[in-house]
Amino acid sequence: MITIIDYGVGNLRSVQKGFERIGFEAIISNKPEVIATASSVVLPGVGAFSNAMDNLRQLGLIEVIHSSIASGKPFLGICLGLQLLFTESEEFGHCQGLDIIKGRVVKFQETELKIPHMGWNQLNIKKRSPILQDIPDKTFTYFVHSYFVIPEDTGVISTTTAYGVEFVSSIWKDNLYAVQFHPEKSQSQGLAMLKTFASLGTGLQSDPAVTQELSGI
Repeated sequence: MITIIDYGVGNLRSVQKGFERIGFEAIISNKPEVIATASSVVLPGVGAFSNAMDNLRQLGLIEVIHSSIASGKPFLGICLGLQLLFTESEEFGHCQGLDIIKGRVVKFQETELKIPHMGWNQLNIKKRSPILQDIPDKTFTYFVHSYFVIPEDTGVISTTTAYGVEFVSSIWKDNLYAVQFHPEKSQSQGLAMLKTFASLGTGLQSDPAVTQELSGI
């Protein structure tokens, strides 16, 4: 079972509907014991980094996030869920993150470009993770964010995207996948990523018929 972590931040139902659209059931839960038994785990999120970390602590979810990743089960962070995996964020001063991936979360510098970075932008594939197996380079996905991640280990970088600077738009390390964009809002290509991720946790292979159907979205 795919379990989406509910910590009071984010568009959980949109992510759940994305999985439902590709034929996979996903539940939403804030119970550590439920999350611990999931076959795959998703950490979505929008909003402030510090508030999100406070909520994770209060709900007792930090340990189960660490143990889920350590167990080897597929784990997907989306948007704020990517940023929370890092050591620290400069949002509203300084805030400690989950420290699963060493590195920082920093704000886009003021330029002529609008902040937040919102809308469609291209992925530059640097290392093709399994969830990108059917995704062409330069694919457009949907972003909404004012901060981006800087990993200490550049080997985890899967894609980058240009917006004033070339920032890291997704990472991959073993069973851990995390994206700055919203696959659930990125039409056929985003749904194809979710389908591949869901298949990792079930042992199923991507269905060519579904991939062909998604191409018409």
